[in-house]
Amino acid sequence: MHKALLGGPEIFKEGAGEDRGEFARLQAFIGAIAIGDMVKSTLGPKGMDKILQPAGQGPGSNATVTNDGATILKSVWIDNPAARILVDISKTQDQECGDGTTSVVVLAAEMLRNAQNLVEAKMHPQVIIRGYRMALAAARAKLEALAMDNGSDPVKFREDLLRIARTTLSSKLLQHEKDHFATLAVDAVLRLGGKPNLDYIQVLKKPGASLKDSFLEEGFILEKRIGVGHKKLLEDCKVLVANCQMDTDKVKIYGARVKVDSLEAVAEIEQAEKEKMKAKIEKIAAHKCNVFINRQLIYNYPDQLLKESGVMAIEHSDFDGSERLAAVLGADIVSTFDNPELTTLGTCKKIEEIMI
Repeated sequence: MHKALLGGPEIFKEGAGEDRGEFARLQAFIGAIAIGDMVKSTLGPKGMDKILQPAGQGPGSNATVTNDGATILKSVWIDNPAARILVDISKTQDQECGDGTTSVVVLAAEMLRNAQNLVEAKMHPQVIIRGYRMALAAARAKLEALAMDNGSDPVKFREDLLRIARTTLSSKLLQHEKDHFATLAVDAVLRLGGKPNLDYIQVLKKPGASLKDSFLEEGFILEKRIGVGHKKLLEDCKVLVANCQMDTDKVKIYGARVKVDSLEAVAEIEQAEKEKMKAKIEKIAAHKCNVFINRQLIYNYPDQLLKESGVMAIEHSDFDGSERLAAVLGADIVSTFDNPELTTLGTCKKIEEIMI
């Protein structure tokens, strides 16, 4: 007890500590500047690539080759608090703008390097901060004075976007095909019509061919096959997008057990399930749709009923694909079919199955 009183009360948790004064300041400067120096060599069109090897794994483990600052900083394990702040700055830049992740880290590190020289010259940190805020206001005013708004002129606006895309691609692996990919990116963004959700732009990666063979499809590509026996080409489509169970091969009664004393009873249960499915298909047909796209599987019996009703069936579209498809078609994603008048069907000119 006497020893505890002499040492004073414990404030920090066991194992925690506190750094103060010159040592804490120096640690912050060194950590942040080291992060900037690490990614500085990847900056610009002549920037070098980095090979990222997972820690604690042998030579056979998967290595990553990249010059993207955000990827490098996310992959490196960092213990310095100031360095982690720079990593967070890079992540925020990536989320907000999608580019400039390396530039923002290098700029912040160089500003801290200059701040270190001023602190060593006995200038108070608050004075340095005030000077940086004045510089920020001056830089922002200059940028606003230089800014141009070509939003009212579609031709000039598209050319501005192309310049931005080319500049962004100059430091990427696609720099040799930057004109082609800049055109693809700008056309895809303009097709959104001002909507801010970039998730509506779907990128499909296929092995083989060359970069020049990449293209922007006029329609929407869903990586699924049309059901067996259905038409492979349909025009003037009214599409019902759904997320519901379309299987009759097994009885689903959760938390219960069904016991029967004869095969006839099993047949009766299966027939009842088929009748339920037939009623569901009749409700789907009542929507006056000629295409039915379901997120879940469509088993043989409901697929046969849809075919007899003249409805094209596409099954097992993934959730992201269904969300994007519904947004493109302007349709609702439904799971019950009792109120056709309240359901919005999607429309498109043509649906066809192609080989990419």
